[in-house]
Amino acid sequence: MYPIKSPSFLRWLYPELTWHKDRHEKRIYLTFDDGPIPDVTPAVLDILKSRDVKATFFCVGENVRKHPAIYQELKKQGHSIGNHTYNHLNGWKTDDDTYLINIQKSQQLLQVRLLRPPYGLIKKSQARQLVGQYEIIMWDVLSGDFDLKLSPEKCLQNVLKYTKNGSIIVFHDNLKAIPRILHALPRAVDHWLEQGYSFGIL
Repeated sequence: MYPIKSPSFLRWLYPELTWHKDRHEKRIYLTFDDGPIPDVTPAVLDILKSRDVKATFFCVGENVRKHPAIYQELKKQGHSIGNHTYNHLNGWKTDDDTYLINIQKSQQLLQVRLLRPPYGLIKKSQARQLVGQYEIIMWDVLSGDFDLKLSPEKCLQNVLKYTKNGSIIVFHDNLKAIPRILHALPRAVDHWLEQGYSFGIL
């Protein structure tokens, strides 16, 4: 099980991380984890471009090395980029030195100021060493698009139900997410545009 809305106790436990942005502004923040991936990221880019929406992509260093042209297209289209480690490491299952070295390996490719820990799992000891170097971006709305048991329509309803001013919303441009993200993303963006939301980058 996983929470669609980030639990308050986690926000209390990790106050140094960014969970959402200004609640007074009618602006939301789309984020995409795990790319760039040839079969998914270009489709996501097309959806965003057709609606003139910018987003933040948390890229895995290994995927950037494998697919540099797609990565350059992300940058060319004006999207923000964040570090998602080099090999999508789980911080809770990785010793601190290995975790930090892996992030630095990705950083050599990306040269960015944003970091998102894969799975949202990071030890306090790791966070302490990284906060001064990066803004660590979490989220307050998780689409669940990675969940193979989740219907595309339920994925859409997840994000529509919990998104509000300042929300940071997580989608995934990875292979597991394809049927859900391709259904939910365009419909959600159209809904939010109709509701008068603007879209920010982190």
